[in-house]
Amino acid sequence: MPTEVIMCGAGGRMGRRIMALAIEQNAFSLLGAIERAESPLIGQDAGVVAGLDPIGVSIRSTLVAQAGQVVIDFSSLEALPSVVRSVRNQGAALVCGTTGLKEEQQKHLREASKEIPVLYSPNMSVGVNLMFLLARQVAAWTGEEFDIEIVEAHHRFKRDAPSGTAMRLAEMVAEGRGVKLEETARYAREGIMPERTRQEIGIQTLRGGDIVGEHTVFFCGMGERLELTHRATSRDIFARGALRAAAWLQHQPAGLYSMFDLLSFSNP
Repeated sequence: MPTEVIMCGAGGRMGRRIMALAIEQNAFSLLGAIERAESPLIGQDAGVVAGLDPIGVSIRSTLVAQAGQVVIDFSSLEALPSVVRSVRNQGAALVCGTTGLKEEQQKHLREASKEIPVLYSPNMSVGVNLMFLLARQVAAWTGEEFDIEIVEAHHRFKRDAPSGTAMRLAEMVAEGRGVKLEETARYAREGIMPERTRQEIGIQTLRGGDIVGEHTVFFCGMGERLELTHRATSRDIFARGALRAAAWLQHQPAGLYSMFDLLSFSNP
């Protein structure tokens, strides 16, 4: 049986690609597509919006799901609480890739995971999730003899900064170093500043053009430098990851999961 999915944020760049790949693959069945009520896409065929032929599924503003189905959410921070509440009440599973989540939104996911399976990841790429694990381990190995700087670059339309992926990388290297990110993160430098501390974790943001996504963690020692870099050249890596997560999540009991669980790693 194909995995039945409903797409929230159907009109976004990620939503369109996820729908297109779901339609093209026999392993998935796109049952619904959701957008905000004021969207001009309401009433349009989801297949056409995804750049394909009509499939007979219209984009709606109301989320209707049921047990056994998986809602994939790439909507917005503002819409997330309503999406989580609807999915929880209707007993479906939720794959959330919306980035920039604060403690309040994360709390909604944790509460929902007590009743339904929820998988949250700020980045659905397999390669990026491997990078998370490598960054944490290298941070532990290098210790304070190496300074850590994280630089991320995305297209000019991306709203949240730093990216959710950059923040997750920062959390991982902080874990590797045994420090608290909120006490060591530095997001900007300007003017005359004191000498960099050994615990400091720099997080810098670039925005421009059509960059899909690039993340580099610099481990800078005296006389040497190690760089871990991931470059995305197509959004399809994230769309495929989200669909892979949906297919996996539909068979899981209630709980909060990450891509580490899907990849059979222990969740740190």
